[in-house]
Amino acid sequence: MILAIVVLLLVTAQRLGELVLANHNTRRLLARGAVETGAGHYPLMIILHGAWLLGLWLLAWNRPTNLPLLAIFIALQLARIWVITTLGDRWTTRIITLPGAELVRRGPYRFVSHPNYLIVIAEIAVLPLAFGLVGFAVVFSILNAGVLWIRIRSEGRALASSSQMVAGS
Repeated sequence: MILAIVVLLLVTAQRLGELVLANHNTRRLLARGAVETGAGHYPLMIILHGAWLLGLWLLAWNRPTNLPLLAIFIALQLARIWVITTLGDRWTTRIITLPGAELVRRGPYRFVSHPNYLIVIAEIAVLPLAFGLVGFAVVFSILNAGVLWIRIRSEGRALASSSQMVAGS
């Protein structure tokens, strides 16, 4: 029970810290002439992730923790940190393109074009599974797939437009 509460506290603190960093980076990018795309789906993403975290607090705080699955979740957090540090001041939770900026192709982006989405897909499933919440993991994985389907399409259009602006300049 104590381990579950500690994990949930750490995940909550991490997510809140990431929102602060993302908002800071978003403001700086927009001030440099960046453009936001797909803002309409952003509230869905916030609701989904907020409901996921709230649901975990309601259902998992007093449950035993599967240590191997928790270790996988911790590894995912290290991968998340790798993504954030690779993008630096360009990391945000929104779809922001900076005209003229090259796509990042170092770090995890050498291997996969959307590493953060893969990490989020795994996190949404693995943490509830670490608390034995199979149904919860399935429901939120399906909901997340729907939001990611919208988001990845929107991001693809934004990146295509941005690369056309770079090619045209």
